[in-house]
Amino acid sequence: MKQPIVTLITGANTGMGFEIAAELGQQGQTILVGARDLERGQAAIKQLTDQGVEATLVQLDVTNQDSIAKAVHQIETDYGYLSILINNAGAAFDQHQAPSQLSTNVMRRDFDINFFGLIDVTQAMLPLLSKSSAARIINISSMMGSLTASLMPGAETYQASAVGYQASKAAANMFTIQLAKQLSASDTNITVNAVDPGMVATNFGGTSAASAAARGAKTPAQGVARTVALATRSTIDTATFTNTNGIVPW
Repeated sequence: MKQPIVTLITGANTGMGFEIAAELGQQGQTILVGARDLERGQAAIKQLTDQGVEATLVQLDVTNQDSIAKAVHQIETDYGYLSILINNAGAAFDQHQAPSQLSTNVMRRDFDINFFGLIDVTQAMLPLLSKSSAARIINISSMMGSLTASLMPGAETYQASAVGYQASKAAANMFTIQLAKQLSASDTNITVNAVDPGMVATNFGGTSAASAAARGAKTPAQGVARTVALATRSTIDTATFTNTNGIVPW
């Protein structure tokens, strides 16, 4: 009998994470809602359940090793494997400060969640992913982390200045590449890819969904379209960085 698809989404109680959970759950995947805050996570579970989604709360702080270990134990006990890991949890603390002025303390906060947290969760979940017949790791990145786009005057992120956030996403992209190469060479059935959702109308980075929408941001459904595609297609490549328009330059 075919394995049910068990999908863990970090930061899934709100914003894009919640939208991903809802869309994948409505397509029949079993959703594990990774949420740092217990009450907010429980509220998200109720909303998803009301939409007919099979969802379970996994309390998970990606910056806390004990929290990650407990999440692994919960998934191991309840399911025995993991099909898809979507590293969606992220943050931006830069407030558009110039690189000559942005404190390294702020940059470290960006890196703790966007880079180190992503790696800690991924490494901890790999044994569970390896027990799946075909597993996928999808890292929610950003064109803001593209070194190439940052030097292209015509690119939509050319004028952006958030060096802590941008560097943390660039670093996560390198982890994506190197892990994908390692797993491919090891002949595993685990793909690793990065996705650029674009600017999405959520309460991310200290802004409001309304103000982001006023600046032309995508709806959450539009923002998660590429992620949902990678999580649902029968076969996909590995070591790619894409959005709904195609390939994003590293």
